[in-house]
Amino acid sequence: MKARTTSSNGITEGVIWQQLLAFFFPILFGTFFQQLYNTADAIIVGQFLGKEALAAVGGGTGTAINLLIGFFTGLAAGATVIISQHYGAKNDEKVSASIHTAIALALVGGLIISIVGYVFTKPMLELIGTPDDVLPLAVSYMQIYFLGGIPVVMYNMGAGIFRAMGDSRSPFYFLIASCLTNIVLDLLFVGVFGMNVEGAAIATVISQVLSMILIFITLMRRKDSTRLRIRKIAFDRTLLRQMLMIGFPAGIQSIMYTISNLIIQAAINQYGTDTAAAWAGWSKLDQIFWMFINAFSIAITTFVGQNFGAGKIDRARKGVLTVTIMAAASTLAIEAGYFLVGRYGLMLFITDSAVLEIGVSIMKYIVPWYITYIAIELLSGAIRGVGKSLIPTLISVFGICVLRVVWIYVSPAINPTLFGVLFSYPFSWVVTSLLFIIYYFRGHIYDLPKTTH
Repeated sequence: MKARTTSSNGITEGVIWQQLLAFFFPILFGTFFQQLYNTADAIIVGQFLGKEALAAVGGGTGTAINLLIGFFTGLAAGATVIISQHYGAKNDEKVSASIHTAIALALVGGLIISIVGYVFTKPMLELIGTPDDVLPLAVSYMQIYFLGGIPVVMYNMGAGIFRAMGDSRSPFYFLIASCLTNIVLDLLFVGVFGMNVEGAAIATVISQVLSMILIFITLMRRKDSTRLRIRKIAFDRTLLRQMLMIGFPAGIQSIMYTISNLIIQAAINQYGTDTAAAWAGWSKLDQIFWMFINAFSIAITTFVGQNFGAGKIDRARKGVLTVTIMAAASTLAIEAGYFLVGRYGLMLFITDSAVLEIGVSIMKYIVPWYITYIAIELLSGAIRGVGKSLIPTLISVFGICVLRVVWIYVSPAINPTLFGVLFSYPFSWVVTSLLFIIYYFRGHIYDLPKTTH
């Protein structure tokens, strides 16, 4: 085994809150630009093409896309944990092998997404009850989007590799370039050439290809053990098994999350095109909170992974406490922001007054419950950072998925309105948060060796 004598980042040393913030902000801004892919589509499509086209590129369409992509993003999370642990332990040989295995996994995963996504686009949209006036547009958008499966998965895997090494800035720079490309092409294809939703999808795919190319070029130019060599892209069976043991449960969890959201989307679609469009518009504005909490989750997973690999358990524990305080403060500030200016944010996506009022009502109902969710994202991220994935998956599947689906089926008898459907979110968040808090403090998560998953 060859080891580095020093670490190239401060995740395993230095002031905890400073290191977390230095790692967090590039992730946050990167996530912001990543969300701008579909958000730019929604704004431009909503303004140029109307509410049917808006519903076609948002809401249920985004949820259906996440059904496949989310699974392979979970696999990427498994790779990130393994790489971060070996990087924290300064094991260069394992770091190199892990990176090449991760790239091979992304290539295979992206190909599967392209094939399965393209073939099953229409059945998925019909399954969730997509309105008839939206269905043809949504099918066209999603099929083109899925053709770009390899660059989508490759970017997520590449970003995970950089973050595992403590570099959250490079993925951020890649996303700036690709997002700006996406916006320019959106305006060109939709606004100038009048290509309808197909133009928005093509713009998104092209910009994702750009981000993939930047990932490859940067990794291939590195001079240390993290350098990517095309001829070495292959599966290391032991490392692949370790990645899958962490990533596969996370991927299944993502699928279950998405299935439960598809069921909710189907329930929302029953209230008509105006409500579906309002939900699509709100889902874009809603991403502000999820960008923050997901960035905190990614940060704590890498922080715990590297410190666990380095044997610094107390530092890992302190990092979890620190990031929880940061996330709680951020969430309260975001909630206040929604109530102050949320209506104007929705107006970026929604021009129809009736749709806007529905969107505002949804926002006011959901936002106060955000604070109940943060323990789920942060504690599950920390637990995966030490290499455990099964129990967090079981907790999430039960708390988020099973309870949510059960509620959707019983809610008509209790509250047969749109808000009866929406209550499935806070109900599942509260229960799942409590379960994660109990497991984190009573489950001895730091006690077992990192090879036990």
